[in-house]
Amino acid sequence: MDNRNVTIVVSGDICINSLQWITDPQNNKGLNWQTHLNMHNALKSGEALLLSKLVALSTGACILSPKIPDLESASSREFLRSTAELELFPISANEKNNDKVYRVGRFLGFTGPSSGLPKLLPIINDNDNADIVILDDENNSFNSNKEFWPLALKSSNKSPIILYKMNNPNGSSTLWKHLEKFHIEKTIVVINGDDLRSKGVNISKSLSWERTAQDFVWQINNNPNLSFLAKCSHLIVPFGLEGAIYYKNESSTESRLYFLPYEFEGGSFKETQGKMYGLTSCFVAGLARGIVSGNHNNDELSQSIDKGIRDGIVAAQKYFTEGFGKNIEEYQFPNPSIFLEGENDFIYKEHVQDVKIPNSFNTNCYSCWYILKDKSSTNLAEIAYDIVKNGVKNALKFIPIAQFGKLQTVDRTEIESYRSIKNLMCEYISSRNIERPLSIAVFGTPGSGKSFGVTEVAASIAPNLIKKLNFNLSQFQSLSDLISAFHKVRDLSLEGKVPLVFFDEFDSAFEGKLGWLKYLLAPMQDGVFREGDSIHPIGKAIFVFAGGTSSTFKEFCGEDINDENEQKQFLSEFKGAKGPDFVSRLRGYVNILGPNQTDKKWDQLFIIRRAMLLRSLLERKVPHLINDNGEVQIDNGVVRALLKVPRYKHESRSMEAILEMSMLTNAKKWEQSHLPSKEQLKLHVDEEQFLRHLMHDAFFSEKIEKLAIDIHEKYRILNENNKNIDLDFIKPWEELSEDLKNSSRNQAKHIPNALLRINYDVVSVKEKPTAIEFTEKELNILAVYEHTRWCLHRKETGWKYGDNKDNKKKTDPSLVPWDILADNKKNKVYQMVKIWPEILANSNFKIERLKFLCQCEATV
Repeated sequence: MDNRNVTIVVSGDICINSLQWITDPQNNKGLNWQTHLNMHNALKSGEALLLSKLVALSTGACILSPKIPDLESASSREFLRSTAELELFPISANEKNNDKVYRVGRFLGFTGPSSGLPKLLPIINDNDNADIVILDDENNSFNSNKEFWPLALKSSNKSPIILYKMNNPNGSSTLWKHLEKFHIEKTIVVINGDDLRSKGVNISKSLSWERTAQDFVWQINNNPNLSFLAKCSHLIVPFGLEGAIYYKNESSTESRLYFLPYEFEGGSFKETQGKMYGLTSCFVAGLARGIVSGNHNNDELSQSIDKGIRDGIVAAQKYFTEGFGKNIEEYQFPNPSIFLEGENDFIYKEHVQDVKIPNSFNTNCYSCWYILKDKSSTNLAEIAYDIVKNGVKNALKFIPIAQFGKLQTVDRTEIESYRSIKNLMCEYISSRNIERPLSIAVFGTPGSGKSFGVTEVAASIAPNLIKKLNFNLSQFQSLSDLISAFHKVRDLSLEGKVPLVFFDEFDSAFEGKLGWLKYLLAPMQDGVFREGDSIHPIGKAIFVFAGGTSSTFKEFCGEDINDENEQKQFLSEFKGAKGPDFVSRLRGYVNILGPNQTDKKWDQLFIIRRAMLLRSLLERKVPHLINDNGEVQIDNGVVRALLKVPRYKHESRSMEAILEMSMLTNAKKWEQSHLPSKEQLKLHVDEEQFLRHLMHDAFFSEKIEKLAIDIHEKYRILNENNKNIDLDFIKPWEELSEDLKNSSRNQAKHIPNALLRINYDVVSVKEKPTAIEFTEKELNILAVYEHTRWCLHRKETGWKYGDNKDNKKKTDPSLVPWDILADNKKNKVYQMVKIWPEILANSNFKIERLKFLCQCEATV
């Protein structure tokens, strides 16, 4: 697409970035200076100068901006300078990849001008008819110097699209007041989430995407300091390199979250991989690319922004990965490749998911919104079945998943708790002069995995530094046992390790109810323990108190007691046992939910937890049942019974026991005949209910094959007289290539997800229902979704764009965004989507309007 006729003006604050790095001696025989470490220095464009370069690369448009022809000759006494030390860092977190690139190891700070304000520059060949104006306001005087503003901004009769990259959320600047008065409808404000937080806006970080999204909505609706931003027609807040929120305020307000499912804010790259400046600028350049593309196709501005946010997230990820290259002096910075889709890219814009954020929340149900339900069929059993059969990553491509070592979870409550604990541990380990242990409590029913979860979180932080110790207080006979335990902790700390100390069943009785608490207070508070007349320091340690009699923190504190007299009695005993003092010393807690349902009304994700646990057990204990495609060879009835049995008597231990008691050592598939006897099952589940579930009707997933065949046969009928159709596509099912069969299966599998886009659900019924007809708007939404999904599927299986379709080279001209797809190709997608209702009805699946599980979801 040729954008050279599009004029974009880029201006703003000016900065020159001074980069310093050290290399090893050139040789040991040359001149003296060559035998020592060599110090290098290079000057690079910063702020508006860098942004203009990035926008030029991303859009290919005509860019008008300030310029410094020769940075080396620019007077350092006039311009603002930023200095950074560069180092070689791993290009990725993959330990198998040894490649390294230069990134920022340390920002050294700014050097201001010798006098007055930092120098600004005029726009070369400024044009008041510019289509787009992009402003980089770093709060370094540009926002108050009107003489340097673009002509299109100052002309009262011009209305360009304005991208306003704002560093300081301040509604009183001269520039903002001008934009608010003359250009607010077409102004797109971009402000980084960390910049909002730095001004006291309380938005949680790295807990869960749901929590971040809800915090933002609350702040934009209620925080008076953000009232000027709430008036924006378009506001975009990037959160790290992994997500962004788009707040739209036109006829009504709407917020949409964009995110990478397998990462949370700040999770893509480790601290050991360095830093980069210009990340938000790169995001803005990607955003500009989407807007230019949208203008070319006459899209609504909000549609263009949608594309641009995806482009921006992908570009920022690639920009960080590229860094300054392996050789700074030879590497082109910024590099054009960050805006080009490559054959071996680690990220595509199809990976970026989005979901509408509820605009208001029931205060009693703040945590009941979870993306999993919005992005997938509400029949969670189908998703659970897919997780077991095909693995977590294949089944949950579009859902936020948290991973800590071997622990994976999609439950929002667990994600937020574990990430809180991880943040506490990271801060504690990196801090110096710590005098007391970090104290955390973990609650859950026996067998729910209390020890496993926290251990994996700790191992994901510093596996070589943290060493685990286990003590069960219910087995201690006297106080000397506890003192002996503290000595072991101290010894490990003196070795330079950080002990991860599990005090199991800390709430057990000793000299009365909760008797151990009073002996734990001094070690928790002061980091010392007493032995006779001697006082010993414990050193750096992480104390994990695992409850044995209480399954939740609320239960431990008596907050779930409804009877007033009972609660008074409990609180009196709790205070006497030093319960409040113990709680005040805790810095965090986790309620482990386990595979059993904790609440029939609110806990709908238990079946997903079961599925993830079962898949993990299969991968660890019977990997020979998993084929090369990651598919588990297991009877459908066995999966249903394991997922749907009402209760496991000993939580995860029972699920593990059933697998271990099954005769699978030499099995090629887990058949029903391999299950343990009825008497053995009785130890862990209600055996009657378990056996009944073995015989239940199949899930939607089990009918994938029939749906795929029906889709293909219908497609054959519709195209039997089409002379332009590829004959390979209309062969009978049994003659189709496996690649085309899988394409139909994949389409059938994702129909429920597609229908959620237009607020429909798929439900199984006894009799064949009447097939509905989609509206034109619904068809368009479904077609765009299906084409995007198909493109991602093809790319992940090795296909790439090519002018001609070639099955051997795996090239396809249809691997392009929807907006530039040829009309005849679009019609094929429409044709395919239209037949879904009939195909589903033939398999006794009804399409009906989505039902909400609770009132607060009706606002979504």
